[in-house]
Amino acid sequence: CAVCCKSSWSQLQDLCRLERVRCPSLGITRRNLSHFEVEFLCDYKRVREEEFYLVKWRGYPESENTWEPRKNLRCVGLLKQFHKDLEQAWIRRDGKPKKNARWLDQGVANYVVQKAKQRRALWRWERQLNAKRNHKGRIAVENEVDLDGPPRGFVYINEYKVGEGISLTQVAVGCECRDCLAEAAGGCCCPGASRHKFAYNELGQVRIRAGLPIYECNARCRCGAECANRVVQRGIRYDLCIFRTPNGRGWGVRTLEKIRKNSFVMEYVGEIITSEEAERRGQIYDRQGATYLFDLDYVEDVYTVDAAYYGNISHFVNHSCDPNLQVYNVFIDNLDERLPRIALFATRHIRAGEELTFDYNMQVDPVDAESTRMDSNLGRAGGLAGSPKKRVRIECKCGAESCRKYLF
Repeated sequence: CAVCCKSSWSQLQDLCRLERVRCPSLGITRRNLSHFEVEFLCDYKRVREEEFYLVKWRGYPESENTWEPRKNLRCVGLLKQFHKDLEQAWIRRDGKPKKNARWLDQGVANYVVQKAKQRRALWRWERQLNAKRNHKGRIAVENEVDLDGPPRGFVYINEYKVGEGISLTQVAVGCECRDCLAEAAGGCCCPGASRHKFAYNELGQVRIRAGLPIYECNARCRCGAECANRVVQRGIRYDLCIFRTPNGRGWGVRTLEKIRKNSFVMEYVGEIITSEEAERRGQIYDRQGATYLFDLDYVEDVYTVDAAYYGNISHFVNHSCDPNLQVYNVFIDNLDERLPRIALFATRHIRAGEELTFDYNMQVDPVDAESTRMDSNLGRAGGLAGSPKKRVRIECKCGAESCRKYLF
């Protein structure tokens, strides 16, 4: 007989140890009955050349913290991290590390504890993000710059959240192709049906100029999930990291894997709202010095994507005047040209560990009569194009040689 338990496995193990009860099913034996897990280390002192650490035990309040000699601790990783944080605390305060300290003053000890708590909070947030994602690429989170924790009020979503009074019309027909890539030349696949070019090569890399729309196969199509014309809809394929930037640009995103030129990287996702609502929110965001509004102005400026509170990892991608990502308008299950999906593709080869950026005020050069239907301002804007209201100028900190000094 088995029943669901509201307590976690680790909580049950802690309970057994607290009550001195052995339980083979939980892995609690006579050998490890007295083993408790260290959550983090709070303080340090040296007494007669023996090192002692103040331990915060997992599952116990801080009032139960105890001083333990180094020989009793088997948490090698936490010990290394503690001394790394300790060195950073001294550098922040004195400009250099301190050696052979016999105890920690209150300011340094407080910093180490705050850093440990921040790291736990970021670890929990990382787990929440990965639990909510529906794409292959994993998300890592790190902050080695300051004590800021996870952003408040942000909800991770994988697709557009449709705002009040807006509806998405599902596509009614699909292609009958058996091999979309091979049959694309005949104009029978989804792009050809809309009198557009097939967007991808056999490796899934975009091969059309920025400014031209991408029409992917949809839910009504005969082809399968591995079709060469299903790229954006497969989601993020690369492992990415949300990290704290050291130059005052807040959070950023870097890739943990190398990305080939013209490869799909991520989709810009958020809440779809009307342009009138975007104008109202934009004035609020301007006063805060940040904006996450992306105008969907492929044919006309009617709708906007707001990623301030609902979004995916693209919420954290910073601006650069020399970006490595390019914006494309994509149509899949909804063919309303006022509501394209916004996809970001690599403009060049991107190394592992490199930050991902796109131009918030991107200019797209018309390549033919069709592409002139795209508004030249693809960037994230806080108000309507040509709005008579005065915009707050936001300073650019991208550091590129071609930096325009201001985002807008």
